[in-house]
Amino acid sequence: MNKRFTAVSLFTGAGGMDVGFERAGIRSVFANELMKEAADTYNANHPAGVMVNDDIYNVLPSLDEYKGVDFVFGGPPCQGFSVAGKMDPNDERSKLIFTFLDVVEKVQPKAFVMENVKALGYIDKWEPVRNRYLERARALGYNCAPFILNATDYGVSQKRERVFFIGIRNNYDPFFEGHMHGFIEQQKHKAPVIRELLKSLGPAGTEKNPNTCTAKITFATSPVMRKSPYAGMYFNGQGRPINIDGYANTLPASMGGNKTPFVDEEYLYGAL
Repeated sequence: MNKRFTAVSLFTGAGGMDVGFERAGIRSVFANELMKEAADTYNANHPAGVMVNDDIYNVLPSLDEYKGVDFVFGGPPCQGFSVAGKMDPNDERSKLIFTFLDVVEKVQPKAFVMENVKALGYIDKWEPVRNRYLERARALGYNCAPFILNATDYGVSQKRERVFFIGIRNNYDPFFEGHMHGFIEQQKHKAPVIRELLKSLGPAGTEKNPNTCTAKITFATSPVMRKSPYAGMYFNGQGRPINIDGYANTLPASMGGNKTPFVDEEYLYGAL
């Protein structure tokens, strides 16, 4: 009988990374998230008792009991590193990538995966932080390297690039990074474009695509149309039309209201 791998999930949010690990046969035995709404969403979709809705600094002392799990994974807050933010090296949230390694030190998993914004993985401004992170991981006994991946290369129709720091314990391999790149390349499968992804749904209001949203649209009194809606704001809002023969731009958590991207059904289905 094959062993069921176990994991500690950190900065869990609603459980997006957990889904990927679950599909790979890895079960989370502990999850931690500060935001109550996200933790409640996680609890609604996962077995009771796994999620601890608390500050990670409060749960650190209790993590010794999970020593020996197979994996630690998670995505610490990225705002301090993001090019969309202030890129402040003193942002308190940026220190949480090292708190992640504090957990790795306590739990000593066979491997860990930490996700963050692409900027942390490649821009010069964050090179000292990257090097400090990699040095700490190696001092803990892990081969570790950052890998920048784009969701469109792995079946998701969204241009979302992220860095993944992958560490494997007690596996000295001078060619670790090259071997991992080769393995990652093998997993690639190009995502369908938006047209392929959505066309089978049918227009909004039909059986397979019911109208479930009751939000009202209020038109601007004096709308201002931007010259390039794909590159900038569209009318008075920040929502942009999605190019149906390409991929959606990154969809951040802040979207909603007039920031919501949309698909023009006339392009997708013809004149309605």
